[in-house]
Amino acid sequence: MRALRCKRALRARALAAAAADPEGPEGGCSLAWRLAQLARQRPAHTFLIHGAQRFSYAEAERHSNRAARAFLRARGWDGGLGGGGTGGAGEGERAAHCARDQAAGSGAARAVREGDGAAPLAPGATVALLLPACPEFLWLWFGLAKAGLRTAFVPTALRRGPLQHCLRSCGARALVLAPEFLESLEPDLPALRGMGLHLWAVGSDTRPAGISDFLAEASAEVDGPVPGYLSAPQNMTDTCLYIFTSGTTGLPKAARISHLKVLQCQGFYQLCGAHQEDVIYLALPLYHMSGSLLGIVGCLGIGNYTMAKAGVWEEGSQDPTPPPAISSPPSFLLSPPIRAGATVVLKSRFSAGQFWEDCQKHSVTVFQYIGELCRYLVNQPPNKAERGHKVRLVVGSGLRPDTWERFVRRFGPLQVLETYGLTEGNVATFNYTGQQGAVGRASWLYKHVFPFSLIRYDVATGEPVRDTQGHCVATSPGEPGLLVAPVSQQSPFLGYAGGPELAQGKLLKHVFRPGDVFFNTGDLLVCDNQGFLRFHDRTGDTFRWKGENVATTEVAEALEALDFLQEVNVYGVTVPGHEGRAGMAALALRPPHSLDLVQLYAHVSENLPPYARPRFLRLQESLATTETFKQQKVRMAKEGFDPSALSDPLYILDQARGAYLPLTPARYSALLAGDLRI
Repeated sequence: MRALRCKRALRARALAAAAADPEGPEGGCSLAWRLAQLARQRPAHTFLIHGAQRFSYAEAERHSNRAARAFLRARGWDGGLGGGGTGGAGEGERAAHCARDQAAGSGAARAVREGDGAAPLAPGATVALLLPACPEFLWLWFGLAKAGLRTAFVPTALRRGPLQHCLRSCGARALVLAPEFLESLEPDLPALRGMGLHLWAVGSDTRPAGISDFLAEASAEVDGPVPGYLSAPQNMTDTCLYIFTSGTTGLPKAARISHLKVLQCQGFYQLCGAHQEDVIYLALPLYHMSGSLLGIVGCLGIGNYTMAKAGVWEEGSQDPTPPPAISSPPSFLLSPPIRAGATVVLKSRFSAGQFWEDCQKHSVTVFQYIGELCRYLVNQPPNKAERGHKVRLVVGSGLRPDTWERFVRRFGPLQVLETYGLTEGNVATFNYTGQQGAVGRASWLYKHVFPFSLIRYDVATGEPVRDTQGHCVATSPGEPGLLVAPVSQQSPFLGYAGGPELAQGKLLKHVFRPGDVFFNTGDLLVCDNQGFLRFHDRTGDTFRWKGENVATTEVAEALEALDFLQEVNVYGVTVPGHEGRAGMAALALRPPHSLDLVQLYAHVSENLPPYARPRFLRLQESLATTETFKQQKVRMAKEGFDPSALSDPLYILDQARGAYLPLTPARYSALLAGDLRI
């Protein structure tokens, strides 16, 4: 019911914005009118804490307005504030404003900024941000949205070819970078200039030629609001943002994020049960959806709502006439928030040793995690600050059951709300009940609001199983299945910037009936007899060995039950002369323990079927992860198990001896010759 109410409330917000004065900020895109609304309702309330800095909602509005005006100046737009409109805006009026704005942009050749030689930014142009998690990231992002420009969030570790690929793929016309990145980017600057990009740095005294100080330009602007029509979308499915996928199997892809998705993300923390007095701890990269759209936009969307029947639009009001924005109101809506918005504690980096002190210092009540962060915390030595904290809710994804249980036992009482979703996806799930290990529940009501299905999947062919009529087959309870969701106007899949080949495999047709189209998440989930959904594995991570499917998550969970193992990464490796892929596990020890191969063999023999037992072990001091703390399975699989190529201790499962033995060059040669059976 909470999801249904939230969905209706967001629809009401969008309709109200569409009818607002196009000259005012509340006639703009969802970020523009939401921030203006919060700055009016709670001007002094703290929105953001970053180190020793604190920013209210009113300050956030002013900073982003200055940024918007600086970007508009680069567009050559000189429309000023314009006259204050009266009444609602019709389609014709909005179209006239947009035509006027296009003319202003096309006639802006005189506004070419001195020094970089780049052409003026056109309306709707893309500006890339290469910034760490900091307040300036937010002011520039909000400012770009208000100026009617698209933003591209570039992962901060990218340089050289991958960086240039990302900028080209999203059609970036400008790049704003952090001054601390200037040195590492110096070899890239000739290529970036050759792409004709506007180049800005965020507050640097010493800059290479052709790079301007954006903060200096923004500080010279007035902080009043900009007209809403500059950012108002013509269609809610229009792209307003690019977020790059991880690119674990190739170069990153620029996922298209629509105005509709940004609006929907305003409901994230509403769905999680957060309220306006909460303080949210956010230590995730802002260039990923979890940090920016769920963390920041979700915080902006928090508010107090009251149920309202059709004809009762404000608390205490019985006026049967609906607002002009809603000509045919649904039976139930949520009234607009009287007071709204919470507080975010934004961290540029996550520190497990500093976490609980931060929570005590800032009275944190909500922690947004990805699973690895929780594992880091439970592996820390005891800390006085971990008791007496005010954290009541932890929200995120990727929390393994064993870490979940240890986290709650050690740091509770608190609620864990595990979620599931993809940057480019059109489906999300929430585990409201707190059922350990579940990512949601397939109730009939939730599937009515956010439809999805689990279908049978053939790991060997990498394709869904189809019946004699060519349709997919739904799974039975307890059976792993591919999660798919129908594509519709309400739940679209926008794909990626670039050619249509980038979305190959993401759309499945004729799933249950001729002509239907479903989004392929690429994830295998299991729905049990009670309807609880559990993550099983990525389709690319599950592998076949001895004619059986091996789920890397199941093997990892079994190994992590050993008290001397702190981290486990399971993946499949190709073995010459063998079909399929053999299981390999990279291990990191929990101090001060040592590796007990006898206990490990006994444990896997008792808890895993023969085909799922890892054939190879690789002992490491720590396991490699991506910047979003995802394990590096593809890279590890490519590195293989050759003892002459790897310096880490390696072990092999000797079936004849019933033990894990050191993988020496002699045993490696015997394996390749077929003399050692695995």
